[in-house]
Amino acid sequence: MALFIIELFYKAPLEQIDEYLPAHVSFLDKYYAAGNFLASGRKVPREGGIILARAADKIVIESILEEDPFHIHGLADYRIIEFIASKTIDSLTALQE
Repeated sequence: MALFIIELFYKAPLEQIDEYLPAHVSFLDKYYAAGNFLASGRKVPREGGIILARAADKIVIESILEEDPFHIHGLADYRIIEFIASKTIDSLTALQE
């Protein structure tokens, strides 16, 4: 499985982001349960977020992101970065190439 950093950039005021945040969290929960999402959180300052993910390829990540309420409602743009973990802490060695 490939690893990805997904960077979200908010395109809407935080009031709109907060309105869809519960639905976004449900979306995240679905893909944590599926094993695709490994970590996520807000950027500081709060202008977007980061998701650490794994999937067979970038096409799978793109299709997952189409389900995000932030995407559906035009609230965020995404940057997808594929990377190879050549070194990790011991508890994450399964993610290494």
